Amino acid sequence: MKNMSVVIVGGGAGLGALLAEMAVEQGAAALGIIDLSATAAEAALEPARARKLPCAFATCDIRTSDAAHAAFAQVAAALGRVDTLINSAAIYPRKPILEILDADWDASNAINVKGTYHMMVAAIRQMQGQEPRGHVRGRIVNITSVDAFKAHPQNAHYAATKAAVVSLTKSMAHHVAPDGILVNSVAPAGMATDKARASGFLDELARASPLGRGGEPREMAEWVLMAGGPKNTYMTGENIIVSGGYIYA
Repeated sequence: MKNMSVVIVGGGAGLGALLAEMAVEQGAAALGIIDLSATAAEAALEPARARKLPCAFATCDIRTSDAAHAAFAQVAAALGRVDTLINSAAIYPRKPILEILDADWDASNAINVKGTYHMMVAAIRQMQGQEPRGHVRGRIVNITSVDAFKAHPQNAHYAATKAAVVSLTKSMAHHVAPDGILVNSVAPAGMATDKARASGFLDELARASPLGRGGEPREMAEWVLMAGGPKNTYMTGENIIVSGGYIYA
């Protein structure tokens, strides 16, 4: 991520916060965070502030276009340029497939699909007006999930939204390719997080993986930063599955 200005949506916690930390470690020139929580966003900017990098945050409910665009515009104005947008904001509801209510569908679609779309559009409008670096004006990476590619009766509405984001990524990539904007997605499998360890889910991850373990969050994040980093100058419209062999596609 050397010399790149990076904005992470949902960057206040979890994988998003780790991506912020790693982007700075890899030489990002500026960092922006968009999150529901100002406290979390401020904390995620600490690695950038420690290196005296330009940084900014905005709080936002990404479910509405006006709020998403305003938040992105605020951060982009502070940074001056946005080379990479990473969409990491999502909710992960669980409910048996025959019990999913309208409200469950609406919440999942509003954040996981519509919110991702709103932020992509906001970023693309910014990127279209900035000078390219080489052949590329900007990069967008959406976090999807291996759940988009397997039966998931305990989490069907989440899985459906992630499949939708895979499709949306391809359509957007095709549309903005002439502008020199690359749009890709990364689909992680379950990760060996503290939460997974505490819940006992880590053993299930290990049994499900041919490698015999769940993936470390940093192993997933590396692929996100690769897709959004300066070495990616030609890949677009792709969904990268990082599952340790849990899914082959």
